[in-house]
Amino acid sequence: MYLVRKLKLGVSEQLQLLSRAAGELYSKVLVHFWRVVRKKGLWLKPSTLMRWFPNDPENTLHAHSADAVVQSFFASLKSWRERRQTDPNARPPRRRRYYSKVQWKSSAIQVVNGKLRLSNGKGNEPLMINWAWDTPVWVEMGWDGQQYELRACYKVGDTLPEEEGEESNVAAVDLGEIHPAVAHEGGQTYLANGRLLRSKRRYQNKLQGKLARLLARKKRGSRRWKRLIRSNRVSGTESLRLQLKKLHHQIQDILHKQTTRLVSTLHERGVQTVVIGDIRDIRMSANYNKKANQKIHQMLHGQARHQITYKAERLGMKVVLQDEQYSSQECPVCGQRNKPKGRVYRCGCGFEFHRDGVGAINIVATQR
Repeated sequence: MYLVRKLKLGVSEQLQLLSRAAGELYSKVLVHFWRVVRKKGLWLKPSTLMRWFPNDPENTLHAHSADAVVQSFFASLKSWRERRQTDPNARPPRRRRYYSKVQWKSSAIQVVNGKLRLSNGKGNEPLMINWAWDTPVWVEMGWDGQQYELRACYKVGDTLPEEEGEESNVAAVDLGEIHPAVAHEGGQTYLANGRLLRSKRRYQNKLQGKLARLLARKKRGSRRWKRLIRSNRVSGTESLRLQLKKLHHQIQDILHKQTTRLVSTLHERGVQTVVIGDIRDIRMSANYNKKANQKIHQMLHGQARHQITYKAERLGMKVVLQDEQYSSQECPVCGQRNKPKGRVYRCGCGFEFHRDGVGAINIVATQR
């Protein structure tokens, strides 16, 4: 498992040069790969393209950084293959890059006298950064929308538990739109309130709509269109793009805090296995009305699942995905299926509970 430390770098000529070299190399790899596919019908291996392109034309990058550029292209291909299994409209990577992220492996990373030294190969000036932490095993430099950002990765020990017995403590997590996550364990239900998160998403949608209306009145690519995009002030208010960026950070912060609190609570309760309801294909069949479809397609269930997974594994818990079909409809007491109306689940047998809590209870029951 890896932990990431981020550091803002600003913009400099050296950073631009490195990013441009990586973008040029990525574009060459992409063009030659698809050219061979088109003319020969062969899918090249990463080792072949690493041999063809040991570095960018100007030899600006470290040899292993050049290899990482090739590997990033094949990582995109792998991601496309996986997504194609659930999304037939997924497209492979075909777009060239003028700039691209730069990666350094352990062989090019050193910490010397309080500075992080990232080698760019023999004869090239290394990238030197003030550093007050340990030596990372892997470093990436990319663009965050306004400036370059350094992402340093640290490997932490895998603390996954041994095989649990029959009496191992199991908790289930039901992901949703109104409440990002609801967990049930040992007769206790824990709910991550989604009111603040939904209010931020609603305001985000309003600002995006306002910006879209302003842009719709301008010809795309015109001076006024560019001025509206780049301006720090729009109609006497703070730039809409800056507001949207701020809201994005707030949404990420809220989700991180809620998932951290949830996982910490389960860990304090002695949970060994976390079972997460699998709703990765929920968007494929969503066709209700305009507002409902928007909410479903904007659910952060993928991010919530990822955050809960790595935070739980970091604390030594095992994470399992479980199909949650009908979990919010089936009564945990009598087994009868009832489609709930509102936030409270009511069954003819007299059982009443929070509908998301019912989903989590039934997910736990599948592991017993």
